[in-house]
Amino acid sequence: MSDPTELVHEGAVGGDERQPEPEPGSGVLRVFGRQLKRFRVRAGLERPEFGSLTGYSVSTIAAYEQGRRVPPPKFIDRADEVLDAGGVLQEMKEEVARAQYPAFFRDAAMLEGEAVELWVYATQAVPGLLQTEEYMRAVFGMWRPMLDEETVEQRVLARRARQDIFDRRPPPLISFVIDEAVVRRPLGGWPVMRGQLEQLMLVGALRHVEIQIMPLDREDNAGVDGPFTVLYRSGGDQVAYLEAQGRSTMVSDRREVQGIASRYGIIRAQALSPRESLDFIEKLLREV
Repeated sequence: MSDPTELVHEGAVGGDERQPEPEPGSGVLRVFGRQLKRFRVRAGLERPEFGSLTGYSVSTIAAYEQGRRVPPPKFIDRADEVLDAGGVLQEMKEEVARAQYPAFFRDAAMLEGEAVELWVYATQAVPGLLQTEEYMRAVFGMWRPMLDEETVEQRVLARRARQDIFDRRPPPLISFVIDEAVVRRPLGGWPVMRGQLEQLMLVGALRHVEIQIMPLDREDNAGVDGPFTVLYRSGGDQVAYLEAQGRSTMVSDRREVQGIASRYGIIRAQALSPRESLDFIEKLLREV
């Protein structure tokens, strides 16, 4: 497989996922499903019995075997053990995990999971890594054409899984700069937004996370070209993920990424400091 940092990807995006979906039973999910069924049949287990042993319903097992749903890592580990698959199912765990994202975002998700440092500039919505589940559902519920319920559930699970990055050891250094308009836009209603603001306060208190607000009254803003993310890998490689109206691009050209990283440094300098930003969010919470 080619190194994703050597590629440029383009596709639709609206935060980090919006592209025509591949066929539900296609690709790695379909392959995994066939292998899962083969091992289950070899073990002489019917779906109800296998579901009882793994803690999943018959309909869920059927969806996994037919490649219609993405099985979580804990299911794959348990299935490999129950079916005595000898690690065959577990070896597919990483590719199966990647399949929960739209094709164009999979490389970005993989790089995000490997990043030792992450910089995010957001202008449209709260970054996915910071979103509460209620806020996620509000965002996905506003997409047009509308997403079906199963797709919404898959997207929510995928986005929540990405938030494990905060629990990694050693933790990556993560910086967010969020436009003030984002925290004033009550997506899903004010109760949802209040919960989201509280989440920003909690995550912003972590030692390895900095959250900054870019005030609306700033006369200088180096981020007028729109949102983007810069990722640093342990080897020192830098990759940028850009978003625009209906398109996304992964950038690995060293000179171009360096320019984007420099732009982020200017944006951070123009925004409120992390302490000032948490004070701003706390003040906004009192207002709502």
